[in-house]
Amino acid sequence: MELRQALHQFFLEKTWQLTEDWYASLDKSAVQGVYASTDPEVVAKLKEQNHEFHVQFCEVFLKDEDTFLHHFEKWVMNVAQDEEHLSTPNHFILREFFHTQEQYLDLFDSFVAAHEGEYTYEELNFWRRAVIRTFEHVMIWFMKENHHYSLKRLESQQETIKELSSPVIMVGKNTALLPLVGEIDSNRAKIILEKTLEQCAEKSVLLLYIDLSGVVVIDTMVAQQIFRLIETLRLIGVKCILSGIRPEVAQTAIQLGIDFNDITIHSKLELMPER
Repeated sequence: MELRQALHQFFLEKTWQLTEDWYASLDKSAVQGVYASTDPEVVAKLKEQNHEFHVQFCEVFLKDEDTFLHHFEKWVMNVAQDEEHLSTPNHFILREFFHTQEQYLDLFDSFVAAHEGEYTYEELNFWRRAVIRTFEHVMIWFMKENHHYSLKRLESQQETIKELSSPVIMVGKNTALLPLVGEIDSNRAKIILEKTLEQCAEKSVLLLYIDLSGVVVIDTMVAQQIFRLIETLRLIGVKCILSGIRPEVAQTAIQLGIDFNDITIHSKLELMPER
């Protein structure tokens, strides 16, 4: 039998054995990621992904490089954007790629021992190097795609955080509430300004209550940003009312010389009925 066909058959017959051996020797001590999961569904999916890898990889012995990579793309894309793998540190994933590569090299040595004298050293060395070269290509490819999808997920999470940082809540037809909670730094202040303007315009807000009861610290920068927000909203026809300024915040504001004279302030949040 031609060497490439013999290798394909030899490896293909052992795909499930490769998966079971790999999972049995897997270091499950990690505190996070897909390899640490004890969820039966996650474990079953992980094994299926690993087995499909072997089935696809065996084709390296039969197909030219372009055709092989074209067919392997589906596996790379599916697993690279899999939520469990996206939540797994990259060094854990790389470790298992190298572990799997060792499995292949050990299996290759077993094939050579079982077929001693049937094939030349040059033939066997060619395919051994082909296995190593293809593993390197797939690992780099996978990590590139995984990084790409990780960035997309991070961008999505950051966008969600931005939305939560400036939640304009409608409490009437043209009345809304902006509750501010926690520390406000320069970056968050910029987000609040941008998102509040955007949401007030989209929702046709005419009266906005800005509740500061959840803000424990205020400094000159924060006060300036609040003033800027109120003035900018005024330019697009939105009236603002401040409420819930905590005593310690009020004291700090006075010490800093912050002037609230031109702003309507309520001691606590009391929504006025719409006319």
